[in-house]
Amino acid sequence: MGLLENISTPKDLDRLSESEMHQLAQEIRSFLVQHVAQTGGHLGPNLGVVELTLGIHRVFDSPHDSIIFDTGHQSYVHKILTGRHNFETLRQKGGLAGYPDRAESEHDIVESSHASSSLSWADGISRAHQYNGEDDRYTVAVIGDGALTGGMAWEAVNNIAADRQRKVVIVVNDNGRSYAPTVGGFANHMAELQQELQNRLDQVRLDRRYDKTLDVMRQKLQKSGPVGEMVYRGLHGMKAGLKDIVVPNGLFEDLGMKYVGPIDGHDQDAVETALTAAKNFGGPVIVHAITEKGRGYAPARAHEDDQFHAVGIIDPETGQPLASKGGQSWTGVFSSEIKNIADEREDIVGITGAMLIPVGLKPMQQAYPNRVIDVGIAEQHAIAMSAGLAFGGLHPVIALYATFLNRGFDQLLMDVALHGAGVTIVLDRSGVTGPDGPSHHGMWDLALLQFIPGLHLAAPRDAATLREELREAVAINDAPTVIRYPKGDVGDDISAIHRMDDGVDVLRQSGDSDSSSGQLDVLLVAVGAMVPLALSVSESLEQQGVSSTVIDPRWIMPVPGSVVSAARDHRIVVVLEDGVKAGGVGSRIRQEMRSQGVDTALNEVGLPSEFIPHASRSEIFDEVGLTTEKITGDIMAQLSGEMVPYARGKGIKPKHAR
Repeated sequence: MGLLENISTPKDLDRLSESEMHQLAQEIRSFLVQHVAQTGGHLGPNLGVVELTLGIHRVFDSPHDSIIFDTGHQSYVHKILTGRHNFETLRQKGGLAGYPDRAESEHDIVESSHASSSLSWADGISRAHQYNGEDDRYTVAVIGDGALTGGMAWEAVNNIAADRQRKVVIVVNDNGRSYAPTVGGFANHMAELQQELQNRLDQVRLDRRYDKTLDVMRQKLQKSGPVGEMVYRGLHGMKAGLKDIVVPNGLFEDLGMKYVGPIDGHDQDAVETALTAAKNFGGPVIVHAITEKGRGYAPARAHEDDQFHAVGIIDPETGQPLASKGGQSWTGVFSSEIKNIADEREDIVGITGAMLIPVGLKPMQQAYPNRVIDVGIAEQHAIAMSAGLAFGGLHPVIALYATFLNRGFDQLLMDVALHGAGVTIVLDRSGVTGPDGPSHHGMWDLALLQFIPGLHLAAPRDAATLREELREAVAINDAPTVIRYPKGDVGDDISAIHRMDDGVDVLRQSGDSDSSSGQLDVLLVAVGAMVPLALSVSESLEQQGVSSTVIDPRWIMPVPGSVVSAARDHRIVVVLEDGVKAGGVGSRIRQEMRSQGVDTALNEVGLPSEFIPHASRSEIFDEVGLTTEKITGDIMAQLSGEMVPYARGKGIKPKHAR
């Protein structure tokens, strides 16, 4: 039997010897590789925090002591140590979440996995403990994968450092990477700390006599049982203390915080010694741990781009993907087209927030390294900076995951839109993203963007319209433009029957208009990736004798005039969007219709204003009613309440018709 199967709570770690801890770390890494390979997930980051997480749970007492992970995708080991071994269901509907989840365990605290917020949480939690007189409770924040590049983290440090009495331990998981290598001045400073430490330790320990003496004493002391082990740990702490003496740690001490490190984040003894020292200090402490992303798994270490930051289903032995890659992705289409546009226009500048590869800016960066800027995990800064770039005569193209636009909303409103800046924002992974869960669904952008003055918003339905709309967006230099598209494969191009003068595409028309009113029954307005669903609904309605028109506005802000005109020519308007219905595209179209005296009934079909748990995109659509059967049924029910079937099967007439 292995050790891992007998670990159900953090307290089970207390009885393990040093050698058993090393064995457990190996078992955990093997467990992660075998299970994450079957489901997909954040493999590399978790392989890198095994000893850190073990040490934290040995030194601190969760949940009495609060442990926060930033970002939360580093919490797999924490889940295992707190009794959640059911990784067969990781990131699947009804199964284990890929981030901390309060519903799963009392050991989980922060569910949102937007980076750089952990230290604000730590500030708040530690203040609460202090106000409540709970002086025996510690707050531990594990911050890594580039999260310290976010300005919000430093706002929190500024406040935490102001109170020397609060028991806050900030564990910096320094693996030199976010998704890819970490960038910026702070990352450079951390690298300099590590190099300076190594240089000075090399000078201090040239003859290694200290280490040899310590090894001999260790062998003798361990024979004397627990007391000897404690003495040895004290001596080991003296050795680790050399680092605290020689390291140039002025930055942190100037902030008013004790600094411990850098330490080897894979040396279990060093980790526990440093954490114990931090705990005993009694005030705010930063523990700087150097780790390796993908530690112990050769395929991850060999993968230079991201060291298996996140993987799909893979062969655990080779690391090679097992699932078919399918067709071209939305991201891939953007990636090639923005590179083509950059070839043609020297004023195009790409901006990313630590996501160069995931958002598709890597090819442009390779071709034009001086025209792609990685700001780190700092979306607010990226958007405000883009206004300055636009003022200087450039056209910035900011590529983000849709969920992270939330963080830069104020800057988009007040720095970009207010100043009429020609900035293009490209939102990848919009709508329902699937297994990453509520903090990563890109379902808020359509509602958030509706009321920003002057903003132009497009949602392409296929690769052709993505290329087309991207070029239209960068041609606008006096207002912000936003292009949004979902995760996954882009699918086949969908041709239009014809395009109206204002750019709205008519994709399908079925059935005859009513002879007396000249109206068709249903106008289906499809937002971007919802076009295939709208076409399917139209076909279903046709089978039941209901006439319909399917249009793709292409640019959904401002609302094109032909959308309102088309609404006037139909009895019902149904707007399909993969954002929240409240305040979304349907609501905006309804307002435009009312302002122009069009009183056609309008139904918004989209996502509920709820935090939607992790599941596949199709499972979530089925759950919320974004299916052909449900939408068709609702339309038929609405029609049957006001109308009766037309005998010749050429549509539906009002009840009062003769």
